[in-house]
Amino acid sequence: MSQPTMPDSYGDIHSAIVQLLEEARRAAARNVNALMTASYWEIGRRIVEAEQGGQERAGYGEQIIKRLAEDLTTRFGRGFSRQNLQQMRLFYLGWPTGQICQTPSGKSMPMTKAQTLSGESETPHILQTLSAKSFDLPSLARHFPLPWSAYVRLLSVKNEQARAFYQTEALRGGWSVRQLDRQINSQFFERTALSRNQVAMLEKGEKALPGDAMTPEDAIKDPYVLEFLGLKDEYSEAELEEALIHRLEYFLLELGDDFAFVGRQRRLRVGDSWFRIDLLFFHRGLKCLVIIDLKAGRFSYADVGQMHLYLNYAKSHWMREGENPPIGLILCASKDAAEAHYALDGLPNTILAAEYKTVLPSEKQIEEALQRARLDLENRRLIMGNKHVD
Repeated sequence: MSQPTMPDSYGDIHSAIVQLLEEARRAAARNVNALMTASYWEIGRRIVEAEQGGQERAGYGEQIIKRLAEDLTTRFGRGFSRQNLQQMRLFYLGWPTGQICQTPSGKSMPMTKAQTLSGESETPHILQTLSAKSFDLPSLARHFPLPWSAYVRLLSVKNEQARAFYQTEALRGGWSVRQLDRQINSQFFERTALSRNQVAMLEKGEKALPGDAMTPEDAIKDPYVLEFLGLKDEYSEAELEEALIHRLEYFLLELGDDFAFVGRQRRLRVGDSWFRIDLLFFHRGLKCLVIIDLKAGRFSYADVGQMHLYLNYAKSHWMREGENPPIGLILCASKDAAEAHYALDGLPNTILAAEYKTVLPSEKQIEEALQRARLDLENRRLIMGNKHVD
């Protein structure tokens, strides 16, 4: 007997079922991760409460964690080392019950009042759950939508406002843990707070970099936060340079891990004229020299010509075999975005302009500005969506 022929629609049925099962597995994995994260929070809560019952909290708490690490590892295997239990303890302290209860169901995270989204609160239910000996992990898990590794990374952010910002943006932008790590390392919160176009910064932050390959634009921050210099309202370029060199360690931290200091006031001769480069660095990731020209005032298109001269000279005389062509950074107190765009676009050398800020705005100003930027971004997308429908 001949085998019955397979219907033509089988391919569609097969693809649909495969897609359904893959999505189900992804959803199950997300649920498992959320449940585990909730259980780690609950473990941290119980460790903290046990510490508060001890006579000498520091020693008493360390004894509890040490004994738990031994017993839980024997019972459940890896994942309950002393370091991991310490992280669970810090996890609860960083996201205490009060903040968890303020968060609407399904929305995530401890936010500031300006960031809190409207919706039905589960506060009474959660408070009742947490006060009871038996707890409801599924209800608690809805308040931890990010993976555990993301919360571990967020624990390193000491500023509570910055931590809430990164958590909000990680969920809103669908950041991976690697992307979250990159944004924290690049001080995305501070640069967004200080930026004149915060909506554009938030949009830029949503985009993952393919393979996180580094470009000059990624390596150079804008703006730089130089609050540690302690400069007064009026200062010269020489005073700015002297302050940066005096606090070079802090300046290198602000620049980023891959920057290495080469020298200051590096002399070069072109024809019969002598010039001095303010600061010279080498970037390990980009594998190139970075020439920094300091401007105590506003960016001008005339600054670009001088930087071109520096870069062409460095390319001919300072660049070594295996290195990429040098890039220039004009570090200025302020800049006009349009002037900078037309002055820097389409150049044979890579020249970037970035602002620096010697004073951070208040937390209230940052909070209000970021909230306005988020609302502007959502309104813009809503308008674009309506236009697309029409």
